[in-house]
Amino acid sequence: MRPASMVDAPARGMPLMLLTAGDLAGTLVFAVEGALTAARAGLDVFGVLVLAFATALGGGLVRDVLLGAVPPLAIRDWRYATTAFGGGVLVVLVSGPLGQVPPTLLLALDAAGLALFTVTGASKALSLGAPALTALLLGAMTGVGGGTLRDLLLARVPLVLRADVYAVAALVGAGVLLVARRVGVPAVLAASLGAVACFGLRMLAVLLHWRLPSVPGQ
Repeated sequence: MRPASMVDAPARGMPLMLLTAGDLAGTLVFAVEGALTAARAGLDVFGVLVLAFATALGGGLVRDVLLGAVPPLAIRDWRYATTAFGGGVLVVLVSGPLGQVPPTLLLALDAAGLALFTVTGASKALSLGAPALTALLLGAMTGVGGGTLRDLLLARVPLVLRADVYAVAALVGAGVLLVARRVGVPAVLAASLGAVACFGLRMLAVLLHWRLPSVPGQ
């Protein structure tokens, strides 16, 4: 793997501008989803902003630390914190006029954030020379990290441990990206295919109530 000093200069694969755009898009989507979840839980304005920040940046922070990209982009680049807080402020401003947010919208936003962060996480790992298996795991970890931190702050079992095909959707999305790259598909198209696979599988699991088997209790 390349040294951390080269973290902002991907040597191959998706261009840096597109990686950053995907990262910021995922940050905004997860910030809005985290803020909406906090509002539904009855948190005050400060709590909504904290949840927006944690949900939006948690996965990227873990990814960058594991890749040796320290300090993480979420800390070094002002656009990440601004985007995260901007999503939280947007929810604070419009949640009153909009009223109760439909649960389906929250699920769709969560699936979109999961898909965006999964493919950007895997793409960034590949760009830094990580092996395919490492890129697969880091892609999934980037996707589920923010939601896991959100659920822990809300004192509930993380969605990744109990939801209908959540982490599996992230693994499938990252896997589709890796396979597509392996057979020569251009990086941007491969990432798009991975994102569609992740989002589609997650939403299908929600709509059709697909679940992994549970382990019987003692």
